[in-house]
This record gives sequence, C-alpha cells and structure tokens, in this order.
Amino acid sequence: AGQPPRVGFVVSKSVGNAVVRNRTKRVLRALLSARIGQLPEGVDVVIRANADLPVTPTATVAENLDRLLDTVLRRVAPQEGH
Repeated sequence: AGQPPRVGFVVSKSVGNAVVRNRTKRVLRALLSARIGQLPEGVDVVIRANADLPVTPTATVAENLDRLLDTVLRRVAPQEGH
C-alpha cells in the first residue's frame, strides 16, 4: 500500500504571538483532519496561514480550504495514472 497523505502547516510570526499561532494551527489541523480522506495516497500538502487568518471566521476558512483543495486535487489527479 502507498504512503498516507502528509500535511504540514506554516504559521509565521506575522500571524500573531505564540498563543494565536498555536490556536491557528489547531483550527487548521481540525479542518484538515475532516478532509484528509479526500487526499490521495503519498501526497504532501503544506498549508501556509496568512496574517489575517486568526480574525477570519472558521466557516470562511473552511470554504477557502475546500476551494483550494479542489484546485490542488484537480492538478494532482491526472498524474495518478503515471
């Protein structure tokens, strides 16, 4: 069997102090855990948090994440057959 998908997060100091950065990572981790099944085996995904993410409603973050994952999956899908 292939390797499971891996997800990494980049949350720089521009996002906020350590408390804000850790809360941001927890939100992103929770959103991604609900969507990890959509990712193909062996894919690596890196999520970079923008500075305004902590003040963005979680529902909006989820919608943006879904849109971006759809874009990434469309790019990855044709390569699966190779």
